[in-house]
Amino acid sequence: MWYFTIKQQAIKNLQYQQMQKIAGLTEVEIFNEPYENYCLFEVARERYREFIDYLDLEGIAYEVSPDKPTRDKLLDSMR
Repeated sequence: MWYFTIKQQAIKNLQYQQMQKIAGLTEVEIFNEPYENYCLFEVARERYREFIDYLDLEGIAYEVSPDKPTRDKLLDSMR
């Protein structure tokens, strides 16, 4: 599995729906001000290239990791 982290404000509703179709699991990590919310997409290895291609074609910035990021790790990256 691969885990993609995307800032929620960086994606439109239609893009979010399309990514949900490709991903196996979608979660939203909600943070209080001044931090942004993040969407986490769990993508199977077989659909990795399809997901990357979609993100690149849509110009969506992302971070990818083979391990699911913890809430603390997400907070650390925002500080």
